[in-house]
Amino acid sequence: MTDELDLLRRANPVPDDGHRFGDGPLGDHAERRLARLQADPRTGRRPLLPAGRRPRLAWALTAVAAVAALVPVLLVGGPAATPAIAAPRPLAVVTESTPVPLERLAERAATAAGAEDAPAARRGTHVRSWSLGMSDSEPPVTLPQERIVRWTPDGRHTELVVATDPRHQGRPVLTDEGGEPRLVGDGRVIGRRTFPPSWSDAPPAAHPPHDSTRLRAYLAETAYDPLRTTPELLDAAAQLLDNWTLGARESAALTRLLAEADGLRPTGRVTDRLGRPGQAYVYDGAPGIRHMLILDPSDGAVLGLEETFTADQPEYGVRAGEVMQYRAWIR
Repeated sequence: MTDELDLLRRANPVPDDGHRFGDGPLGDHAERRLARLQADPRTGRRPLLPAGRRPRLAWALTAVAAVAALVPVLLVGGPAATPAIAAPRPLAVVTESTPVPLERLAERAATAAGAEDAPAARRGTHVRSWSLGMSDSEPPVTLPQERIVRWTPDGRHTELVVATDPRHQGRPVLTDEGGEPRLVGDGRVIGRRTFPPSWSDAPPAAHPPHDSTRLRAYLAETAYDPLRTTPELLDAAAQLLDNWTLGARESAALTRLLAEADGLRPTGRVTDRLGRPGQAYVYDGAPGIRHMLILDPSDGAVLGLEETFTADQPEYGVRAGEVMQYRAWIR
């Protein structure tokens, strides 16, 4: 135990005599030391629980094990009514639509970035998401939510999280807030926080570059990962979009990176969760999971990312084609 305590003391990202000690975000130096402390001792790379990352396949499989037992119980209007919210259906690509190669979208993105009125990047995000939730002792629930993060010039930011179901406006939705699955009103605020000024200049707090080579390095630092695979790149891109609303130049750099990724194949036209037209690109390489990336056909901007199971997992009650999670970013 002494060795572990000594290690923690030496790696302490916020010493008790530090001038930034107390509640609030860590500085750049502290964040790096905390990441080093959390690093996997076998590889020294990825933190065991990196900030902002959602657990992946094992999390989802555990979560979905008892969903069938919960949904029939929590209904709107009694046993004969339809569920307030259930697992969404996967997005469907329009049959016989013409796929647009990612290279072509990257070219469109570069053209859009050169326009005089091209939008600039701004810190903060507006995203709708759905994902499987879990508890050690309770059945899993679905949690559709909308999250808005806004920054002020003095470095402060606010985060507002609202329960919402874009398919059924006005209906109650399920939440596991406080560890108890229950219905809450559509539009109910389930989180509202204000944060003090942040001085960190490490990704993803730092302004994202608009050069694809530098952006890859930025995303690798964000994810604490060299981004060897396409799913790792997609995860890092999602983290970026969960922190920044990209401008045209940054979006063009990201689209170029995606065009260079292995295994992302164009599948055709799709309407995203917010009713927007998009082009879908699918990656099937990850075991048991299909990633669908939705891009704006006019400028290549990322509209959404969806993950579905590609194989039955009877031991967890998962069937092929069921959605694990999705995110739709609003510009």
